[in-house]
Amino acid sequence: MTTRSATAPAGKAGEPGSGDAGPPRGPARRDAEATKAAILRAVRHLLARHAQADITLKAVADRAGVSAPLILKYFGNKDTLFAQVMSFEEDAAALLDAPLADLGRHMVRHVLVSQTEQGADPVLRIVFAPLHGEQGDILRTNFRTQVVDRLAGRLGGPDAGLRAELAVGALLGLGVMFGIARGAEVRAADIDDLVARYGPLVQAQLTP
Repeated sequence: MTTRSATAPAGKAGEPGSGDAGPPRGPARRDAEATKAAILRAVRHLLARHAQADITLKAVADRAGVSAPLILKYFGNKDTLFAQVMSFEEDAAALLDAPLADLGRHMVRHVLVSQTEQGADPVLRIVFAPLHGEQGDILRTNFRTQVVDRLAGRLGGPDAGLRAELAVGALLGLGVMFGIARGAEVRAADIDDLVARYGPLVQAQLTP
């Protein structure tokens, strides 16, 4: 008689264990969440570089290191997957997760670390909105409400909306130079040095 392991095997995260009527165990849930996060990071990476219509499930799967059927298992279909990635909610939460007095430096560091360590800028995919047709309009709306307006709501003083747009614009410029133009000097510089140089530029709009 063969004894089955109590832990779900790799690649089957989230599936009930044999003879187990309860919910998936902790390790299985964590594995499923990690796989979903990898898929979403892959889509964000590709959306920051290609039109949505040109991105295939195979390209997403190859980038995420999973199979295309696994993507369908977790997200149902390509439209559902991309609809989730059109949201900036989670990205904005991390991007703005710092006290206002240090927010400029935090945002600069977050953009650089996201690109160097995760291969996905938190906001850069908005640059390609014109390539995405009707989906680009959704991307623009989400970007305005979830990133720019959310930031503006934290700012005191006059012209909060304008200052929020200028601050986010500065971040986008840095992201373009680092991730798209691939500026040799910027990419070779130490992140702490870039934060020290560029953070005050962004901060000047947040706390003038």
